[in-house]
Amino acid sequence: MSQETAVYTHGHHESVLRSHTWRTAANSAGYLLGSLKPHMKILDIGCGPGTITADLAALVPDGHVVGADHAPGILDQARATAAERGLSNVEFTTADVHALDWPDDTFCVVHAHQVLQHVGDPVQALREMRRVTKPGGIIAVRDSDYAAMTWYPPSPGMTDWLDLYRRVARDNGGEPDAGRHLKSWALEAGFAAVDITSTAGTWCYATPDEIAWWSGLWADRTVASAYADRATDGGHATSAQLASVSEAWREWGTHEDAWFAVLHGEILCRKQAGADAS
Repeated sequence: MSQETAVYTHGHHESVLRSHTWRTAANSAGYLLGSLKPHMKILDIGCGPGTITADLAALVPDGHVVGADHAPGILDQARATAAERGLSNVEFTTADVHALDWPDDTFCVVHAHQVLQHVGDPVQALREMRRVTKPGGIIAVRDSDYAAMTWYPPSPGMTDWLDLYRRVARDNGGEPDAGRHLKSWALEAGFAAVDITSTAGTWCYATPDEIAWWSGLWADRTVASAYADRATDGGHATSAQLASVSEAWREWGTHEDAWFAVLHGEILCRKQAGADAS
């Protein structure tokens, strides 16, 4: 069975967690919420700081949620998030989505938000997610698609950012345009087309506060996060070039008419009874 081979592009710098802790079940897993029942047992893969995980736990008060992440260092923050909300039906642990530690048919729902774009073998990851899902259960995956991100007004520096980010992510072993691939990966993993529901969702930043927040975190991330180190160490950009891209983000964020949209692919895959658990 394959193991993780990709390198997580972003790391967990404050500028990254500024984005991750903004995420909720409502703004990041809305396509799944109508399928949840109070008794369900859920595995949330790539839980990060645990904000979505905690929301899921609150939505299944008679069930249980396990938040799992490949990076152990972030789990203390996830535990604190759950504790602050007084949740007793959630726990956190490390895991590699390519080789999950749980037995077959363990969870009612296996959820992964912004995970498959960062892993070395997304098809194997989906097979593992299916294996640990109970027959009749759901595998829910949502990933952004960088090439489909769009903004106004035009900014040559941000165009440079997008090209640079996609090159760095692929050099790290990931697929930054994962959103468009999810349905194809699910089919390759062995799900029947009839068992896959494919949708799309967006994040849109348009108010002055949203634009200031989004442009500021990417300006900081470009020069201060693990992504910046991987861009320079991999020979994709110099520190001066990263500084120029960072400044382009800040300049763009000053425009009254600034607008940014992030497209996500989404899939809900139903595991049929007797499905191949390989």
